[in-house]
Amino acid sequence: MLGLNARHGRRVTTLTQRSSHTSRRLDDGERGSITIWIVTAGFIMIVLVGMAVDLGGQVYGQQHARDTARQAARAGGQQLQAAPAIRGEGAFADTSRAVQAARTYLAASDVTGTATVSGGDTITVTTSDVYTTKFLSIIGINRITVTGRAQATITRALEGVQR
Repeated sequence: MLGLNARHGRRVTTLTQRSSHTSRRLDDGERGSITIWIVTAGFIMIVLVGMAVDLGGQVYGQQHARDTARQAARAGGQQLQAAPAIRGEGAFADTSRAVQAARTYLAASDVTGTATVSGGDTITVTTSDVYTTKFLSIIGINRITVTGRAQATITRALEGVQR
């Protein structure tokens, strides 16, 4: 095709060529298939990112529950029967005060749990908490329960040696 460039007064040659395969129209069955693929891939990516975020949150919640159990057991283990300890007869937990101290620590930490004393020198604390998911609620997982358990044993030491 020949034409005249009006601006510069030069003759310009334009080639027009069409190939039969480049001007082919898509079949009706193929229209929108890329859109479906992108939407599906996007949803899968959101679920995978959500799993990473929420499972990380679950690990953090699990660590918090375990740490809270350890600290509550330690608080309970500090509640000793004064008279035998002062006389040097041994260190034993004051059962009711030890359980109360552990429960008070749990309540202050906003974690539910139980505390028990066994053998007069071992305080056991179990905790339970709920991690509320951020992304996994998209697929119906709204809450993940995390638990912790710890024991504190009262020991008596003299000059760094356990007795």
